[in-house]
Amino acid sequence: MDAQERRAAIAQVLERANDPVSATVLAREFSVSRQIIVGDIALLRAGGAHITATPRGYLVSRTRAGLCCTLACRHEGGQMEAELNAIVDHGCTVLDVVVEHPVYGQLTGPLNLSNRYEVGQFITRCREGAAAPLSLLTEGIHLHTVLCPDEQAFARVRQALRGLGVLLEEI
Repeated sequence: MDAQERRAAIAQVLERANDPVSATVLAREFSVSRQIIVGDIALLRAGGAHITATPRGYLVSRTRAGLCCTLACRHEGGQMEAELNAIVDHGCTVLDVVVEHPVYGQLTGPLNLSNRYEVGQFITRCREGAAAPLSLLTEGIHLHTVLCPDEQAFARVRQALRGLGVLLEEI
């Protein structure tokens, strides 16, 4: 299999996948290094493929049904798990986190977290990798894009975050 065929096969794997697929899994499947996969993904993106990198792997961006909303939050790093669980517990998906960096402007980190298991995996990866959340760059202030099944679920999420003291509202 040459490189072009491999990239086409990677695109097919990602298109069929319901969950993110890690570069390590793809590397094993195609008998190449993880770095080769990272390069292949970059070339696929440059060619117009809508592939998103998440903390759990790559996925093809698909149109999702529901209400897409933005939440403004502020908290210490230790409250991140409670914040994310409050969102997924109400049936919503945390699509990303966004911060406003003084030099780079808007920085976005795709998350795609839909349940407590995924939140737990994300928190574990942060701890094991000694990775600081993006919100530390902005004194805890950040945005989340969330996908909710309906307006009522979004209202429940806002209420839960307000109860945790992390929802940033007008003062």
